[in-house]
Amino acid sequence: MRLLIVEDEKRLALSLAKGLTAEGYAVDVVHDGLEGLHRATESPYDLIVLDIMLPGMNGYRVCSTLRAAGHDVPILMLTAKDGEYDEAEGLDTGADDYLTKPFSYVVLVARVRALLRRRGSAGGASPVHTVGDLKVDTGARRVLLGEDEIALTAKEFAVLEQLVLRSGEVVSKSEILEHVWDFAYEGDPNIVEVYVSALRRKLGAGLIRTVRGAGYRLEASR
Repeated sequence: MRLLIVEDEKRLALSLAKGLTAEGYAVDVVHDGLEGLHRATESPYDLIVLDIMLPGMNGYRVCSTLRAAGHDVPILMLTAKDGEYDEAEGLDTGADDYLTKPFSYVVLVARVRALLRRRGSAGGASPVHTVGDLKVDTGARRVLLGEDEIALTAKEFAVLEQLVLRSGEVVSKSEILEHVWDFAYEGDPNIVEVYVSALRRKLGAGLIRTVRGAGYRLEASR
């Protein structure tokens, strides 16, 4: 899952990004409302964490502009304000949830997960995906191979999630990089191969097939 944080308090934004990255999300950070709007309209995100008080364009306008343009990405609003009017205004502009500063990081992560689950349910998608003996619960972030639960790192799970959501299809290396690593990643793109190799060691070599020159395909072992 790829998240966008639009927050002008740089220390808070980077702290949130670090924590959410450790949870297995790919996270991009911008500190200006106009840049946030541009990034949200140009790139596919699964969720946006959006501050209200921003330079360039405030969060209310960013949210309402995205909704007017037909973007249905879940938006979690953050603000230092408090009161029913502020919350109502945020929700009226199209935000899906609202969190007042200061807040618990644990609560923020729970809200993020809830919004992502809600979006999956609204789309009619089950959080449990089955491919042969493999079961991946994207809601609970659990992986079962037969009767055994397989422990994966956050990044391993994120790579597997991209493959299982498109089971049977070829997923390119660049698509995995885009959704698992952040926008600013400039490292070796072969990092994807490292994580695919790790998944093969844990799940079996035949589950993830390499389609030469195209990418990877998750399919039931024969």
